Amino acid sequence: MIPRYSRPEMVALWAPEAKFQIWFEIEAHACDAQAELGVIPKEAAAAVWDRGRFEVERIDAIEAEVKHDVIAFLTNLAEHVGPEARFVHQGMTSSDVLDTCFNLQLVRAADLLLADIDRLLAALETRAREHKLTPCIGRSHAIHAEPTTFGLKLAQAHAEFQRNRTRLEAARAEVATCALSGAVGTFAGIDPRVEAHVAEALGLEAETISTQVIPRDRHAMYFATLAVVASSIERLAVEIRHLQRTEVLEAEEFFSEGQKGSSAMPHKRNPVLTENLTGLARMVRAYALPAMENVALWHERDISHSSVERMIGPDATVTLDFALGRLAGVIERLMVYPENMAANLDRLGGLIHSQAVLLALTQAGMSREAAYALVQKNAMPIWREGGSFKDALKADAEVSAHLDAAALDACFDLAPHLARVDLIFARVFGPSAD
Repeated sequence: MIPRYSRPEMVALWAPEAKFQIWFEIEAHACDAQAELGVIPKEAAAAVWDRGRFEVERIDAIEAEVKHDVIAFLTNLAEHVGPEARFVHQGMTSSDVLDTCFNLQLVRAADLLLADIDRLLAALETRAREHKLTPCIGRSHAIHAEPTTFGLKLAQAHAEFQRNRTRLEAARAEVATCALSGAVGTFAGIDPRVEAHVAEALGLEAETISTQVIPRDRHAMYFATLAVVASSIERLAVEIRHLQRTEVLEAEEFFSEGQKGSSAMPHKRNPVLTENLTGLARMVRAYALPAMENVALWHERDISHSSVERMIGPDATVTLDFALGRLAGVIERLMVYPENMAANLDRLGGLIHSQAVLLALTQAGMSREAAYALVQKNAMPIWREGGSFKDALKADAEVSAHLDAAALDACFDLAPHLARVDLIFARVFGPSAD
C-alpha cells in the first residue's frame, strides 16, 4: 500500500486509529451484553464507554515490551477506564477481537468498492448509449472479423461489471460474521448471547461455528472475488490500450493540457493509465493465492494467517479501490474517434463481409464447402494486394451465376450488424433501454 496508488477513504479504514476504534467498540459492546446478563456490573460497562480511550503511540510502546498487540491495547484502555477495566474482555480471546475487527474492515471495504463499481457502471452506461450505433470493426485473434458497434463493446463491459457487483455483494455477505466464542470456540467462558449482541451492534452475523478463529474459507472467497474484479478491469484496460495503438486509434485516453507522454519524444500520447491498470490488476490477483493458503490452519488455531492478512487486507482493497476509480475516470473522459472506426471498417476492401456472401451463396443453392472455397478464392488476393472485394466477386462468373448485383450489394450492408443492437441493450440495461 503506497500513496501513489491509494485513495484517502479506503486508506483511513485500515489506519491504526480505525482498527483500535473497532477493537474498543467490540469490547464495549461485549461489556454491555455481559452487564445485561449480570456477569459484570452495569456501572463497569458504562465506565468503559464513558472513560474508554486509547493512544496508538502508547499501544505501540506497550506492545514493544509485551509482544502482544491485544494485551497492549487492553493495557492502554485500562489506563483510562480505571478499576472497572478488570471486567473488560471477560471470557474472550484475542481472535475474538482480531477476527471480528478484520471482518468488519472487509465489509466496510466492500461497501467502498461497491460504490466504486456503481460509478464505473454509470460511466459505462452513459458512454455505451452515446455510441450505441457507432459502427466499428470487431476483432477475433486481433484480426478484423465483422462489424459491431462501440456501444456494444462498452455494454459488454457493463454486463461484466454487473456480474462483478453481484459477486462482491456475495463476498461481503460471506465475510460479514462475528466470533466471540472464547478459547478454541466452545463458549466455555462467555455466553453466546454476548456474541449475538456484538454481532447485531456491528451489523454482522454470528459465526456458525468458530474454532477460536473464523474459518478462512470465507476470506479466501472474498479475496478471490477481488481478483476476479481486477481481471475484469484488466480486460477493459487491454481493450482500450489496443484501440489507442497508432495503427488503430479508435479510442484514446484523455490527454490533458500540459501533459507529457515521453521524456525523449514530444509527440507521444501513451495509454499510461490503462497500462497502469494492467499492472495493478496483477497485484490484486496475487493476493488471492495467500488468502486460499490461509484456509488450512493447524487444529483450532494458529497464526500463520495473521501476517498474511495484515498485508493483503489493506493492500488488496486499497489497490482495487484505486484501480476502479482510475478506470471510471478513463471511461468518463475517453476520447472516441468514429471517423477512424469508419476508416478501419473499410481497411480490408470489404473482406469483413465474407460471411454474408458465404451465406447468400448457400441460400442460392451452393454447398457450404463449395461456397466457402469460392469466397476464399476471391478474398485472398484482396488480402494480399488490396482492392475491392465486392468488385472481385462481381467479376467472378461463378458468383454471378448465383448472385446478381443487388444480392451482392445487400451482402455489404451494415444494417444486419446493427439490427439487434436494441435487443442486446435491453438485455444489458433493461427493457426500457433506448
